[in-house]
Amino acid sequence: MTGRKRKWGETGTGSGAAPAAALRWSNMSDALANAVCQRCQARFAPAERIVNSNGELYHEHCFVCAQCFRPFPEGLFYEFEGRKYCEHDFQMLFAPCCGSCGEFIIGRVIKAMNTNWHPGCFRCELCDVELADLGFVKNAGRHLCRPCHNREKAKGLGKYICQRCHLVIDEQPLMFRSDAYHPDHFNCTHCGKELTAEARELKGELYCLPCHDKMGVPICGACRRPIEGRVVNALGKQWHVEHFVCAKCEKPFLGHRHYEKKGLAYCETHYNQLFGDVCYNCSHVIEGDVVSALNKAWCVSCFSCSTCNSKLTLKNKFVEFDMKPVCKRCYEKFPLELKKRLKKLSELTSRKAQPKAADLNSA
Repeated sequence: MTGRKRKWGETGTGSGAAPAAALRWSNMSDALANAVCQRCQARFAPAERIVNSNGELYHEHCFVCAQCFRPFPEGLFYEFEGRKYCEHDFQMLFAPCCGSCGEFIIGRVIKAMNTNWHPGCFRCELCDVELADLGFVKNAGRHLCRPCHNREKAKGLGKYICQRCHLVIDEQPLMFRSDAYHPDHFNCTHCGKELTAEARELKGELYCLPCHDKMGVPICGACRRPIEGRVVNALGKQWHVEHFVCAKCEKPFLGHRHYEKKGLAYCETHYNQLFGDVCYNCSHVIEGDVVSALNKAWCVSCFSCSTCNSKLTLKNKFVEFDMKPVCKRCYEKFPLELKKRLKKLSELTSRKAQPKAADLNSA
């Protein structure tokens, strides 16, 4: 379709639907005394407003669509074989319809399978790849890309398709990870050497192990395949994001914190269930910081005076009473006899610990 699309206030060049000529309204009574309207061939009145479209002059009421005789909406018109049309009439008269979406085609038209298509609408019926610049093969009334055509052809013959050249394999195929190859196509993309079962695949290409290692591509510690995208570095290895998972629930960490134990990674929940400390006060697994005091483990929120329940830290002074901490203020309120008894018990405990230390030193 060779109609030219134009708009007032622009200068048109070339063919196809390209921007073009403009309207200029002016009072040119003296300079245009001998000029005539391009449409009706009549002269212009001295004070009349004139339409100038790419050097062609028109009466204002003469500059209309050649089909509907109405002014051009928004100043847009299409020129075809010397006549000007509004967009609606131009499409109705000359624009072909797309065989896929049914819309009018303005611009490049793909003619195939006895139908007209937008370039973006002409696609392989199996894989949906655009065919406008790739070419196509007619297969059982369908328009297919060449790889899909070859696969359909091989399926009908009961044969394999080579993953390298995408052609039918007539002889015995060479299989690698469920993919078939011509024997002479199963070689390293970089050095050309024949490949073995140790071949590595990267972005659809095959490489021998030495060439692959020289490329510096990380290998996932779980699936042993190359990592082409984001890499997780943990446990002295590299992992695909989706393959770095909790050793217990096998859910990916996806950037969340993990905990290591004996070469394995665990999410916080299962690490605490398997290896976490149990709070002496609430008997729950401690999630977060642990307070170690009086030979026991405590939640931060549970470590408090057993008498007044005021919160304690390891910086506070406290005394053990009945295997629980007592703050200094509550201890001062204890009866004198009780405080003496606690002091003696503390001294006795320290004496029992001293001989053990002496025995260790002598040994």
